[in-house]
Amino acid sequence: MGSDEAIDALLRCFCVPGRDKILVCPPTYGMYGVSAQVNDVGLVKVPLLPAPGFGIDVEAILSTLSGPESTNIKLVYICSPGNPTGSAIPKADIQKILEHPTWNGVVVLDEAYVDFAPKDSSLAEWVTEWPNLVVLQTLSKAFGLAGLRLGAAFTSEPIARLLNSLKAPYNISNPTSEIACQALQQAGLAIMRSNVEKIVTQRNRLLTELPKVKGVGRFRGGAASNFLLVELLGTDGKPDNVTAVKVYEKLAESRGVVVRFRGKEHGCLGCIRITVGTEEEVTRFLQEIDAVLQEVRSNKTSPKSAEEEEKKEELANAVVS
Repeated sequence: MGSDEAIDALLRCFCVPGRDKILVCPPTYGMYGVSAQVNDVGLVKVPLLPAPGFGIDVEAILSTLSGPESTNIKLVYICSPGNPTGSAIPKADIQKILEHPTWNGVVVLDEAYVDFAPKDSSLAEWVTEWPNLVVLQTLSKAFGLAGLRLGAAFTSEPIARLLNSLKAPYNISNPTSEIACQALQQAGLAIMRSNVEKIVTQRNRLLTELPKVKGVGRFRGGAASNFLLVELLGTDGKPDNVTAVKVYEKLAESRGVVVRFRGKEHGCLGCIRITVGTEEEVTRFLQEIDAVLQEVRSNKTSPKSAEEEEKKEELANAVVS
């Protein structure tokens, strides 16, 4: 199940259902909350700092971990680069949490997208210094092996022993193991790095060309992943969820282009998350979003019934995981 299995296993390993809690920093990967709900574990939210930085609020996290409910907070989940923000968390901020003088829990750093970040962004080697650190990585993103469902947790020996005793026997099949070993050989790593370089080139292209499209607002996250978080504007020039939902729907339904609506997440008003593709895919995306945005903003879309419009309004105001 990739890193999701490790996310869930850590909850089952360290948290008592109905009593303990985890701390997360929205907007972030939805699986932390899903696993907490499935395991009857409480959720403490310390939102990220305002865009465009979307850094973690170190002082608020430290304060929460020093507060009255801190004894029941067993895990802190931090996603870096963030999903959906694309922002890398500074190493110094992670270190401050690891150095908390009284809290005795585990810091889980999810590095699913770290291969798209600047060199030496990973903290995996820190697990040899910090016994309460777990670093998650996966073959699903930069390696393009999402169907393999294989992730890894790097951590200290005591935590690794607990996780190994908790996992199901033979949870990784032989074909999966063989493909992963091949991907991690020098030839496989060379292919991955070449693909990452191409994606970074197209990411930089989007950073340059997307703001030229009328109706596209600010980039609200960072540029350390294979996606970008960007505002879509209403006719009043302000970030608008209704516009973002209409563009998201029309791109998918009539243009065959899929983006993700993220407008109801903390600090993401009017935002869509755009995954970076090949040069041809980015060219087509730029053409399609330009056409769709102008159509939506000029109200040239086909007439809809009141019921359909109401459903769109509900979607625009729904909480997206």
